[in-house]
Amino acid sequence: MELLSDHFTEFHPIHGTNVRLDYSGTQATRVESFANGVCFSKHPLNPGEIFLIEIEDKELGWCGHLRIGLTSQNPTNLDVVPEYSIPDLMDQGYSWVFAITRNHNKITGGAEGEVVGGEVAGGGHRLGHGEPAEEEENSKPKSFFTDSYLFVENVCIPKDKLVGRSRPGRFSHILDDLYKTNALPPTARRSRIGVLYVSKGQDLADMHIIINGEDMGPSARGIPTLQPLYAVVDVFAATKCVRIVQVEYGFSSLQTLCRKAIQKHIVHRMAIDWLELPEALKHYCKYE
Repeated sequence: MELLSDHFTEFHPIHGTNVRLDYSGTQATRVESFANGVCFSKHPLNPGEIFLIEIEDKELGWCGHLRIGLTSQNPTNLDVVPEYSIPDLMDQGYSWVFAITRNHNKITGGAEGEVVGGEVAGGGHRLGHGEPAEEEENSKPKSFFTDSYLFVENVCIPKDKLVGRSRPGRFSHILDDLYKTNALPPTARRSRIGVLYVSKGQDLADMHIIINGEDMGPSARGIPTLQPLYAVVDVFAATKCVRIVQVEYGFSSLQTLCRKAIQKHIVHRMAIDWLELPEALKHYCKYE
């Protein structure tokens, strides 16, 4: 496995004009319109280091969703942050961005240095104007709690933080079994989406998108790594707000181990409320 840095992951202070960051620099909200929501990681990524975000809020009425990818352009050197990541940022060169859709994010092939999935249109559109509806995917749901790690070629990532889950509520005892089969749509609230690159030798790499603990495949191949690569997150259209999820590498923290032990021995998440535990720990076990 590649060596990874242990810095706290944040958004770069340079971002689109419609983005507002919270005090911690880990939450990005698009405050108006559907565009000018392009954000970057504060630091370049290391090989195998995932930049993971969770969708916290949606804005109804827009067609199009989150875009995510990599760029070798230092955000500090940008004269103006592009209005769109696709196509504006990509047209400037040395950027590889993938549009997340409700279905069909799996990669089937493509040439080196080419984005091989996602949409290419730059504008957002209101629904109800004749746009084709998204196709429903009939593939069988996949289980994700059977393995503790996700392997992306030579990279090993703890799966615990990668999987988005529903907010616990009145019917959690019914819904939990659905979410344990990875039924949470990629564009839904609480969905977790990450980007990383895997070294391929000769100063080249492949970009991988991870959605709720599942590798979507190499979204772009043959990316040059001579320059540092920053993560790109475009808080676009129906995606209103995203939050960075800090990923633990190596040994799990005591907090994570406690959560796993508790979740292993309960019927469903609402049963956590019946346990004599500190409220902060109950909240952590239910939401994370």
